Amino acid sequence: EGLLKRTHGGVIAEQWTHDEPPFSERSSKQLEQKMRIGQMAAGLVEDGEHIIIDSGTTTLHIARNLIHRSNIIVVTNDINIAAELRDASGVKVILTGGELYPSSYMLNGMFTDHVLETLHVEKAFIGIPAIHPVHGLMHPEAQLVPAKQGMIKAAREIIVVTDDSKIGKLSLHTVAPNSAIHTLITGTEASEEELKPFRDFGMTVYSV
Repeated sequence: EGLLKRTHGGVIAEQWTHDEPPFSERSSKQLEQKMRIGQMAAGLVEDGEHIIIDSGTTTLHIARNLIHRSNIIVVTNDINIAAELRDASGVKVILTGGELYPSSYMLNGMFTDHVLETLHVEKAFIGIPAIHPVHGLMHPEAQLVPAKQGMIKAAREIIVVTDDSKIGKLSLHTVAPNSAIHTLITGTEASEEELKPFRDFGMTVYSV
């Protein structure tokens, strides 16, 4: 059932993610890895595309690598991401609207979900606190799940960006199955043993 992880000499219980630390704490963790992931992810964006960038500390680095790009529309529910792109003359930013979460500058809730239901984009870059080889994308907070599901539904291609600490984790709510994900970008800190199940599932996996 995917509840145990194979190790050399035995098995151990899978680790659970019960909550997300505050944005200020998360932003400084695995920083160099998140910068690499953001650069790689931005390289998958082509000029002329419409994309969604999910709220998060890893996805913020995608925006930082799009500042000098041309003719791109970015939809986001993250005021930090919008602010990062404010001087990017070749990038048009659309904020979803919604209830502001002051601790992270994320927008969420009914208004966010409604706007996402009306959109169609080429790519969505999704951040997630837990991704499991059996149960897919997972999240500890129920109120944040619908927006991520709306982003996934709105996009033709789903790209998950996450540092190695989220790989193999379980959490309370399923956001989407692994079959919904086309590409996974993580750091070289993730072992091949951890990434192999996702490659076997048919995902394109980048380890950067």
